[in-house]
Amino acid sequence: MDLIDRLAEQHITEAVERGDLDNLSGAGKPLELDDLSSVPEHLRSGYKLLRNAGFLPPELHTRREIAEVADLLESISETDHATRDYAQRKLDLLYARLENQRSRHNSPMWAQDPEYTALLMRHLERGSNKTEL
Repeated sequence: MDLIDRLAEQHITEAVERGDLDNLSGAGKPLELDDLSSVPEHLRSGYKLLRNAGFLPPELHTRREIAEVADLLESISETDHATRDYAQRKLDLLYARLENQRSRHNSPMWAQDPEYTALLMRHLERGSNKTEL
């Protein structure tokens, strides 16, 4: 173990001995681990930090919608042609949106968002005033 791991373990052990970790919500329940297999390993901690703060990339919202519409499409009766056609069109639109979002990832954020570009330029002009970002 390196120094940081040892310090973390020491703090955890002390907290357990003091009883600080008793009666936590979820105690005794299995952990709900996230499937981050689609997120590159070097980006996972940043992704989790942003997700926990409520910031998800639009691509993930679109993927979630795709899964919901796909589930809905499977549950629609084969004889309900109008509803199935509508759901299929919605699914096709979501797949097109996802493809568009993926293609935008090839350009930097500042090239996609003029407001962000202006904010970034103001920040760079003022020096290291980090409170604006």
